[in-house]
Amino acid sequence: MRLEKLPPANRGKVDTTLERTEMATSNDTMTKVFGGSPLAVIGRLILVSILVGVILSALGLNPFDIVRSIRKLIESIWDLGFDAFRWLWGYLLLGAVIVVPIWIILRLVNAPRGK
Repeated sequence: MRLEKLPPANRGKVDTTLERTEMATSNDTMTKVFGGSPLAVIGRLILVSILVGVILSALGLNPFDIVRSIRKLIESIWDLGFDAFRWLWGYLLLGAVIVVPIWIILRLVNAPRGK
């Protein structure tokens, strides 16, 4: 819509409406790009980065020499041999005893009802 064709009384209203529409479009675009408000997304990314950092540190990985640390982790797992699989299998079974029944119950509770 061209502002020149509008009566002088309506020109200010259209400008304000256009500015609001542009701001709303800008906010929608930011929300779509970031997956939420940028401040909330940055906060979540910081928390998840700290959590992953703790886990990687427990695995012995070093952020300043990540390639050497990954190679060292793979070598230590290789050196453990089948003990690593036995260790992993034990944790898998222990977790599955709790996780799988809860998952089945949640699937049954949230199942769609017939007519």
